[in-house]
Amino acid sequence: MSASGGNKAIIAAFSANLGIAITKFIAWGFSGSSSMLAEGVHSVADSGNQLLLLFGGRQARRAADREHPFGYGRERYVYAFVVAIILFSIGGLFSIWEGVQKLQHPHELEMWWLPMLVLVVAICLEGFSLRTAIKESNHTRGSQSWIQFVRRAKAPELPVVLLEDVAALLGLVFAFVGVGLTAITGNAVFDAIGTLFIGALLVLVAIVLGIETKSLLVGEGATLEDHKRIVAAIESSDEIEKLIHIKTLYVGPEELLVAAKLGFRTDMPLARVAAEIDAIERKLRAAVPIARIIYLEPDVYRPDATAPTTESIVVRGED
Repeated sequence: MSASGGNKAIIAAFSANLGIAITKFIAWGFSGSSSMLAEGVHSVADSGNQLLLLFGGRQARRAADREHPFGYGRERYVYAFVVAIILFSIGGLFSIWEGVQKLQHPHELEMWWLPMLVLVVAICLEGFSLRTAIKESNHTRGSQSWIQFVRRAKAPELPVVLLEDVAALLGLVFAFVGVGLTAITGNAVFDAIGTLFIGALLVLVAIVLGIETKSLLVGEGATLEDHKRIVAAIESSDEIEKLIHIKTLYVGPEELLVAAKLGFRTDMPLARVAAEIDAIERKLRAAVPIARIIYLEPDVYRPDATAPTTESIVVRGED
């Protein structure tokens, strides 16, 4: 995913959420709807999340230095994880707390038409934001399903915005149903139940985001497709006796580290080994352009050695 594509989706989501948050709070002030309050807090949390994603992207573009020789690309993962925490705490838990309070102390809904009008407008704006996120995601999603895209994407911005937008639309539907049933029946319990559904939804999305982002923070290797290309590029060399082992790691969403130990014949001159390593590096970068950090260690392959080799730790990629 290009940074510009992710930023476009983030800015669209931020613009929609900021405007929606203001109108939701106005509607809550006049109507007293707990669903509107929960949705207002949800939109504020989403707006803050988008600012964090933009800030994280800016921080990640800093040049590598002595303290961080591989650069700051992982800062995008850090801020995406912070987004998940904010969504869980400020968005989800607050909404659940507000729903419980309204169940215990029901509040009569006033000016019911105002929150309903705001919710209809908000659904349209969130739909526009989701449409932008889907359009930008389709540029890199390929043949993957949406679940696979969210789970396997190495750039966190689009999956975060996608999940937030889907949660926002579902939350608006819950609020619309809750406020609508309260307006029809005069029973404020429905408004409180809608608030609880919104809170539960946000907690679920936050957990999914947290799990996926944690995996990126811990360190993920190349995708199965990229791993196969890397291995094929190395093994295409006639001078390599054996690919002894290989490890890959994403040091940023668009930067992959490749480290491998290559077995050469014992009679190969050093100059020839060095030239072959250079040639393999060029093949690797052509096959997988994001493989920007490459360390290839030459070794002597000893198939008859009695000691166990490192061949057992060759990474085969994800299932």
